[in-house]
Amino acid sequence: MSRKRKTDASDERLGGAVPSFYHSIMQTQMAAISSLSWLGAEWAGAAGRMSGEFLQFMADRVKEDVRFQHSCLQCKSPQELQKLQAEFIQKAIDQYVAETGKMVEIGSAALKPFRDA
Repeated sequence: MSRKRKTDASDERLGGAVPSFYHSIMQTQMAAISSLSWLGAEWAGAAGRMSGEFLQFMADRVKEDVRFQHSCLQCKSPQELQKLQAEFIQKAIDQYVAETGKMVEIGSAALKPFRDA
């Protein structure tokens, strides 16, 4: 004997396929998302800029990683490899620090209207 899951009236638009429990979760999520609307276009723009900046940074880091691997294969001594590794790590640290600064600037600019209010 098959049991039907309990659905409520608002689930009928989905053919009754969504149980009430899931409907409650969806309502909660929508309430949370709509409560963010006060952040406005500046915040959404900053999120887009951060996303683009992060993707570009990761693409650049992957290129650096590939260059590093290629350079490692060209090393002729352990000392040369050690020097190469140290340079790679220092460059990565410098790039991550610079990227963090960029992200802070983007985030600060997005929050400026709220600080000035």
